[in-house]
Amino acid sequence: NCIACMPVPLSLFSIIQAFYFCLQGDGMNAYMAYKVTTKTSLSLFSRNEFSVKRRFSDFLGLHSKLASKYMHIGYIVPPAPEKSIVGMTKVKVGKEDLSSAEFVEKRRSALERYLMRTVNHPALVKDPDVIQFLENTELPRAVSTQALSGAGILRMVNKAADAVNKMTIKMNESDAWFEEKQQQFENLDIQLRKLHASVESLVCHRKELSVNTASFAKSAAMLGNSEDHTALSRALSQLAEVEEKIDQLHHEQAYADFYLFSELLGDYVRLITAVKGVFDQRMKTWSKWQDAQVMLQRKREAEAKLQYANKPDKLQQAKDEIKEVKKKHFDKYVFLV
Repeated sequence: NCIACMPVPLSLFSIIQAFYFCLQGDGMNAYMAYKVTTKTSLSLFSRNEFSVKRRFSDFLGLHSKLASKYMHIGYIVPPAPEKSIVGMTKVKVGKEDLSSAEFVEKRRSALERYLMRTVNHPALVKDPDVIQFLENTELPRAVSTQALSGAGILRMVNKAADAVNKMTIKMNESDAWFEEKQQQFENLDIQLRKLHASVESLVCHRKELSVNTASFAKSAAMLGNSEDHTALSRALSQLAEVEEKIDQLHHEQAYADFYLFSELLGDYVRLITAVKGVFDQRMKTWSKWQDAQVMLQRKREAEAKLQYANKPDKLQQAKDEIKEVKKKHFDKYVFLV
């Protein structure tokens, strides 16, 4: 059931040699499989060359693992492409039209960029989950990647709560540099989203122009074939040939605008969202650090009261509690101090 087993050599990438994809299974149970061939001299891997097949959910699962491990310490984890139930449904039912072909290529190129960014990251490429993703033949099935899963709904609820918490944290935190950078990325996000929408509209108009030009060329050719006047028939045929060339130019321009401009902008929008996610994690960490400071201060006040009251039996317990608070809350936030 392979509908698009297309090799895509990656000359810009030092670790991924080739990227293939094909549809496996039947009907609505079908899924897209991506074959990733790796050729590397890095000592992190047990072999120099190997291939694995990965599902789209495997890519999302890898991103989820990396985000949970690195975002809270300030690493910008490359964003994974979004799900598209409509696009994948068209592919599963075998609707081979232009939109289905564009969806398949769009997803493949988005996954390619995601994987390229991930393995080019000096810290992420050493992560055991990344090595396992590239090297191991079998992976544990990724979970919580469904569009309407329980975990997804919970994330939506948490986002609503986070929006309220951010306002409170922002009012309490007074870091001019952080607030300036945060505002810069907010503005950049808005501008890039507007630009992306405009470019998508431009691509749509170019595609329509290509279709209309092709239709005009076909009509001119038919009119030239049916014309009895030799000179006029030749002129109409030449016009049809010129319009066919113009149609090809419009098609190539729409293709270039879509893959080299629109898709790249969309990827930048996702990347800016990842940066904003790191900012959010920083705000949450700062809030937890403040709470830990308050807790530590209370423990120290309790210790001082016990010393003043001359209660040595409880004083050691208070000292142990202070050590526990420092170990539990302050060791991982030391970079903020």
